[in-house]
Amino acid sequence: MELRSVEELMDLLYACRSAPGAPGYPGGRRVDLHQHALRTAALLRRSRPADKELQVAGLVHPIGPLLRPGDQTAPPDRAADAVRPLLGARVAGLVRGHPPDSGPADDDLLRLRQADEEGRHTGFDAGVLEDWRTVLELVAARNSRLGAVD
Repeated sequence: MELRSVEELMDLLYACRSAPGAPGYPGGRRVDLHQHALRTAALLRRSRPADKELQVAGLVHPIGPLLRPGDQTAPPDRAADAVRPLLGARVAGLVRGHPPDSGPADDDLLRLRQADEEGRHTGFDAGVLEDWRTVLELVAARNSRLGAVD
């Protein structure tokens, strides 16, 4: 599945509210995917306020299991493949866990992993998904312009 519009992506992110969270967290508890996505993105917004692509990667990274319910094989790859046409290679690389280049990208991946982990363990009000629509539209528009140049 490839996501072709911000609206499709928003619908999928909203579906995270009813999806069972992934197991394997402390105490065997499950994490609400919707809140986890919002918290991860919010933590990245705090640490890297100018890096919209990194924030968006944090927001979309948990969607893999929703793309093929019941199939837990390689959800990061599925999520990365789904968002690449809309959000670009950098976001897809971060979601996959293998950025397209090295150097600063390694630091970005580390920040994403740290925010992902912290987002699982901390409870705070991370706002609502609608707050991210403009950022998603900005990253998608930038990717569309870059894609037109290639």
